[in-house]
Amino acid sequence: MALLTVRNLVMEYEGKAVLKGIDLDLDEGELKVVMGPSGCGKSTLLRCLNRLITPTSGQVIFRGEDVTLPGTDVRALRQRIGFVFQNFALYRHLTALENVTLGLRKLRRIPAAEAAERAKHELRRMDMVEHHHKYPAQLSGGQKQRVAIARVLAMDPAVLFFDEPTSALDPLMAREIINVINQLRRDNVSMLCVTHDLFLARSVGGRVLFLDQGVIHAEGDAEQLFGDHADPRIRAFFSQESRDDREAGSP
Repeated sequence: MALLTVRNLVMEYEGKAVLKGIDLDLDEGELKVVMGPSGCGKSTLLRCLNRLITPTSGQVIFRGEDVTLPGTDVRALRQRIGFVFQNFALYRHLTALENVTLGLRKLRRIPAAEAAERAKHELRRMDMVEHHHKYPAQLSGGQKQRVAIARVLAMDPAVLFFDEPTSALDPLMAREIINVINQLRRDNVSMLCVTHDLFLARSVGGRVLFLDQGVIHAEGDAEQLFGDHADPRIRAFFSQESRDDREAGSP
């Protein structure tokens, strides 16, 4: 059984459809990457799947349970679906360690000492334990992203969602986060990643979905989509992204 099954998902804002019948499957231990032009609905899709917003219609079945139904415990669902935000979403007045322990203490009601041990374990996994006492303003962008990932992993979610994990980072820091994602993949962590970063998509090796105007037009290996694809929309998008990456100095 798939970990996550999405069927005919529709999301409308003020009568305008942003997502127009999305079908998606994610298996345990699988990584999939969602790509597409700005405004195509990528981030909206993630937010529908973990119920940060409520879809207009369709089904999101998570471990056999339709989580779009009335009565769904959305708070409990979000603890099982880890979300790594584009802007890190760290609390500026808390240290790295305190940012990671916050959810453990407040949501899981884990005692402070146990929460600290679990948080240090995940910070160590992210090579950040030596920075546990630092505040976000004292960390680089890549370090902030590592803390954000540690915070999510500490909650022991069933799946991780990444929303543009490298967009706020320079090429060197982006490579660090790609290495982290690859390590998580080796650990069989289930992941769904929204990105415009071609280098990331190529480097992590998951299946790539092309989303445009609220519709998934293709799914395949990175090289299948990034080459001379038969669909002119897909060909034009990846050609432009390749040019933009070269101009930006991506690795």
